[in-house]
Amino acid sequence: MGSNPFGSLSDLRNGVADLWSGGRGRILTAVAAGWFLSIGVRMIYPVMLPYLRTAYGLDLTTAGLLLTVLFLAYALGQFPGGVLADRFGERFTLTASAVISAVTLTLVVTANSSIVLFAATALFGFGTALYAVGRYTVLPRLYTDRLGAANGVTAASQDAGQSVLPPVASVIAAAFLWQLGFGFAIPLFLLAAVVLWAVVPARSPSASEDDSGFSRDDLHVLTSVFRQPSVVYATAVLILGLFVWQAFTSFYPTYLVEVKGLSTTVASFLFGTFFALGILIKPLAGGAYDRFGIRRSLTIVASGPTIGLIALPYVDDLWILIAVTALVSTLLGFATVVEPSLLHSLPEEIRGTGFGILRSVGFTIGATSPVLFGAAADRGFFDEMFLVLAVFAAGMILLAFRIPEN
Repeated sequence: MGSNPFGSLSDLRNGVADLWSGGRGRILTAVAAGWFLSIGVRMIYPVMLPYLRTAYGLDLTTAGLLLTVLFLAYALGQFPGGVLADRFGERFTLTASAVISAVTLTLVVTANSSIVLFAATALFGFGTALYAVGRYTVLPRLYTDRLGAANGVTAASQDAGQSVLPPVASVIAAAFLWQLGFGFAIPLFLLAAVVLWAVVPARSPSASEDDSGFSRDDLHVLTSVFRQPSVVYATAVLILGLFVWQAFTSFYPTYLVEVKGLSTTVASFLFGTFFALGILIKPLAGGAYDRFGIRRSLTIVASGPTIGLIALPYVDDLWILIAVTALVSTLLGFATVVEPSLLHSLPEEIRGTGFGILRSVGFTIGATSPVLFGAAADRGFFDEMFLVLAVFAAGMILLAFRIPEN
């Protein structure tokens, strides 16, 4: 009971060695690197909004709509990504995602109209969604005993990408052309495609022959389960969290530049810091869930953004803005807390399907927040919208106490 929950140094060393054994390490590295790139480049969009607004004459409402299109395409692309992974295997799906991302980014940087920009952005969001499912399903075939640790590596690569690539893009755009803020990632995606195709093992076409598919009985079971309080309230928290997260990340860099008067480079640094803190926050949030349960851990995670978002409109000093950014960053742990609770509430035999449905619903509703936020900001309510997001974050705390402990 009193032992170190992380184990001894020797256990940690053996665990790392096990992840790399049998040639699996290079596959895990390739998959994690592709995820680093896919999610990191997706988060370049918010820091590039000031440039896109100037280049294409976008107001805040239209800029918000652009990010809604990005997030909505990401939400809608997850189901087809799962179908492709099941039908053709992860090597094809992950490689196709990287190629699509490279091609659509090329369209973004060469777009001669806002219509082309929107279409290319939608295709880019869809392309990265294909990676989201494949990177999950490839790991159970490689790691039967260390799946949690392997998933942890890919999750950490996501936060690393979101913390590193947006500031890099901002510096490149400021020093050269804004197009290069996206364009530098194009050869990286092509390189990732080559590596993924060479490294990720092909799956036998008969791998899923024994799968009988989703039956009518399964649908009845899910319909019943979706009415349970443990699912209803946890899903509501997931939706609120995604709504706050997508609105905040979409406009925080623009807000820092246009309202707080920071340079794009400093704003992107704060934006990167927000995600960098997630590397620490997510495992801490997961540990809090294991130890305290959903109610107390979610209260801890949602309190930071509630306080930080209330304070944000009233502070201008850089160091205080850094502190506020750190407070809001605890929001990054909400999915680490809510998703295990949802998974535990779903029957094991249809857990993947049920969880996929709930996740798609959450991301789709959350994707509406950027355009709504931008429309309000266009009407002079930039500060007030952060207060609205604070109310939603507080709502997550209230809903937490309606979720039964597993």
